[in-house]
Amino acid sequence: MNKHEFKIRYNLHQLSAAIASAPTSYLGRQAAVLIPIIEIDQQLQLILTQRPLHLRHHPGQISFPGGKAEPTDINMVHTALREANEEIGLLASNVDVLGIFPAHKTFTGFEITPVVGLIKQPFDLLIDPGEVADCFTVPLSFFIEKDNRHEVFHYRHGKRYRVHFMPFEDRFIWGVTAAIIDLLCRHVTHE
Repeated sequence: MNKHEFKIRYNLHQLSAAIASAPTSYLGRQAAVLIPIIEIDQQLQLILTQRPLHLRHHPGQISFPGGKAEPTDINMVHTALREANEEIGLLASNVDVLGIFPAHKTFTGFEITPVVGLIKQPFDLLIDPGEVADCFTVPLSFFIEKDNRHEVFHYRHGKRYRVHFMPFEDRFIWGVTAAIIDLLCRHVTHE
């Protein structure tokens, strides 16, 4: 499937599904991530980053480009696009925003809004080493294959929560990033 078929086939501007395992009892710090989808060799790929080990929050974890909202951000889409530009050099003008999933609250005190965007043209990565240790792509078809998406249950303060994880080659994608990928795949496959 190429990006044009993807855009036509999936009505992503009306994303209403939320991550069921998210905590709901507090207000978190506002943040947004971009789910960047790029077509490489006629195959859709997700762009993911790995956070440096020196970061205070989630060191070494696999994530989407994104971060905390700034007072100058117009909305969460602006936050996601600004952060993607800062972290990997992806210009906002090179992203076709397809939709926004509901905000996901995390145990670490963030309320993350996932923004789905198709990359219009190939671009040169410009990685900010202060925020990104590595950047790589994974075929969307890998994640759509349900056998590649896993979950375990974790108890916290007497409540049961799902923890999503997805091993890929020598990488381990888990937590909020894996939950967002699972949500996207369930939307695309109508699970």
